[in-house]
Amino acid sequence: MTVVSFSSQMSWRPTYRSSKFRNVYGKVGNREHCFDGVPITKNVHDSHFCTVNSKYLAVVTESAGGGSFIVIPVKQKMPSVQAVCGHQGNDTSVTVHRLVTVWCRQVRVWEIPEGGLRRNMTAALLELYGHSRRVGLIEWHPTSSGILFSAGYDYKVLIWNLELGEPVKMIDCHTDVILSMSFNTDGSLMATSCKDRSLRVIEPRSGRVLQQASCKNHRVNRVVFLGNMKRLLTTGFSRWNTRQIALWDQEDLSMPMVEEDIDGLSGMLFPFYDADTHMLYLAGKGDGNIRYFEVTTEKPYLQHLMEFRSPAPQKGLGVMPKHGLDVGACEVFRFYKLIPLKGLIEPISMIVPRRSDTYQEDIYPMTAGTEPALSAAEWLSGINRDPVLMSLKEGYSRPNQLVFKAPVKKEKKSMVVNGIDLLENVPPRTENEMLRMFFRQQEELRRLKEELASKDVRIRQLELELNNLKNLSPNGV
Repeated sequence: MTVVSFSSQMSWRPTYRSSKFRNVYGKVGNREHCFDGVPITKNVHDSHFCTVNSKYLAVVTESAGGGSFIVIPVKQKMPSVQAVCGHQGNDTSVTVHRLVTVWCRQVRVWEIPEGGLRRNMTAALLELYGHSRRVGLIEWHPTSSGILFSAGYDYKVLIWNLELGEPVKMIDCHTDVILSMSFNTDGSLMATSCKDRSLRVIEPRSGRVLQQASCKNHRVNRVVFLGNMKRLLTTGFSRWNTRQIALWDQEDLSMPMVEEDIDGLSGMLFPFYDADTHMLYLAGKGDGNIRYFEVTTEKPYLQHLMEFRSPAPQKGLGVMPKHGLDVGACEVFRFYKLIPLKGLIEPISMIVPRRSDTYQEDIYPMTAGTEPALSAAEWLSGINRDPVLMSLKEGYSRPNQLVFKAPVKKEKKSMVVNGIDLLENVPPRTENEMLRMFFRQQEELRRLKEELASKDVRIRQLELELNNLKNLSPNGV
């Protein structure tokens, strides 16, 4: 007799994980919310060429002579013709009122006036010199005010104190061009990907390399910190030139936790991570689709949710901060997609479908606000602080349920015969209704013919009576 037993850990249930974000869908903004007629740059640098905050949208444009970019108020329907001129902007980064551009070895900081540009701007607020070769990347510190990071083709990262207008630190541990930079939540750690196929975790104030991985099978292009999960996610290419993503433990870069092939296209994959919802968005340069995943602390770590598809290829994407989203519509993420073939910038909203009109606290936790947590001097002295959090409930407005308000019409006369309003032309919806309507009309025609015949008989009778009266009266009166 053979007995087959199964382990108590084995389950016949499908590996299905419930998630409140599994039905998130992408919605393209209406034409009135898009920006048309924008001469988007034709530069082929691996950058987004745009950046967004809750008030403005900055886009690098194509122009003769010197380079320029335009700053558009987000709520403005038509883009302004005013631009910021002065150099060829290869990359941009914007905060609430200040915008930073790079050109060759120079970094410029621009002050955008309240209400946007009313005329072309040529004078920068600050001009920063320190790199010996062209600058390729710029990033703001996530919690400190006035701390800016710039990476150049001289393989160095400079830390700028904008309150002094000069570099205060230099990180020179890289041996090739730096491809991307990312910071953890409090800005105490920085991760970089380099053209030498190395992934590094650096303590930025000292410049000390805490972890380093030489990626032989996974050629890293972009890296991003996954919030407070102590994880890193990289995008790149495998040894077979397929696009690939990899998940790493920031405290041990000896080997990736997960490697997953995406497809065989050649465009670079840009990762976007939302620490509030733990959702990861992947958008390829030249693609028309955006994939999104949910990141978990348990295996398989990356749960594919859905994919937004569009026929128009994207040159770059800007991301709206959380405090600029439409909370009433359950919007959890918003892209601004650059379509150079059409000269169009269109918003793409990621929406969680909900039936209730109340504020959804489970998808809108406390999020990082606009107020800095510490000054530049405090951060340089060694202090670390988490971002100052804010609630999005203050910006919630109950959506208007009245979608369409019909104009008030005058009372209309009706002609009801046998339960049918002859002035209403309502087409039948089914075949049975059509047959019933046909028989009703035939019956109504028969009844009207009979009534008309009786009316004719009555008219003849009245005519005869009238003739008789005339004949009986004297003198025909």
